[in-house]
Amino acid sequence: MHASTLIHKPAPWYKHRWPWLLMLGPFLVIVAGSVTIWLAVTHQDALVVDDYYRQGKAINQDLRRDRVATSLGLSFSGRMDAVSDTLSGTVVAGDAPVRGKIRIHLAHPTLPEKDVQLVTPLDATGHFRVALPLLDRAVWQILIEDEQRDWRLNGEWRWPEQTTLTLAADVPAPE
Repeated sequence: MHASTLIHKPAPWYKHRWPWLLMLGPFLVIVAGSVTIWLAVTHQDALVVDDYYRQGKAINQDLRRDRVATSLGLSFSGRMDAVSDTLSGTVVAGDAPVRGKIRIHLAHPTLPEKDVQLVTPLDATGHFRVALPLLDRAVWQILIEDEQRDWRLNGEWRWPEQTTLTLAADVPAPE
């Protein structure tokens, strides 16, 4: 046989890199889809509300509490001391201090198990000081209300960018 008559036999497909490179994309999509399905099945949807009707009725009651806070001229000012892990501040109605106890609810934006509920007494001047656990870096929803839940103040708190927080009821409309 002459060298010119030898035919070069190509290597089988699996010895080339291009078929493997082309199959890598669909394989990665299958892996990512499997992980996504696993996450969807094993983790609860925290933002879904079970009873929409009851939630809708509660909104009307919350609006009433907002109007009470407005009529009283309520305001809250607080400061977080990260060194001592305490939240301190004042609640006033116009120029007069509020008395009794207040409830402070800090709601995590996505994980309800990280929500914080605090109840603290106010002194004669409307001041309070309460221990607060270490908070995640997040935009927390904060709700301040009296113990009987007659009024409420709410807003957002960007922790740790904001170490102080001021909430005030809307200014009442002139009659």
